[in-house]
Amino acid sequence: MTTESTSVRLFVSFPEELVERPMIYGIVKGYDVVPNIRRANVEAHSGWVILELTGGPDALDGAIAHLEGLGCQVNRMEGDVVEG
Repeated sequence: MTTESTSVRLFVSFPEELVERPMIYGIVKGYDVVPNIRRANVEAHSGWVILELTGGPDALDGAIAHLEGLGCQVNRMEGDVVEG
């Protein structure tokens, strides 16, 4: 395992069938990434989260691919949308 780690900020949206699924827990356990939830909105019919992930490049790529494979829409973000 590499000690090099980087961070990415993601906007992850997900449909109703994934609302009750522990997706972030799954990527933490499966890909050894560290999550930082910056903002989220989860309702009965859908949800979204602004998620900062830290980990090795391969772990981050795997975690993002996993989320997309579940049916999430994942977009990389630039800058800090929480400030201001």
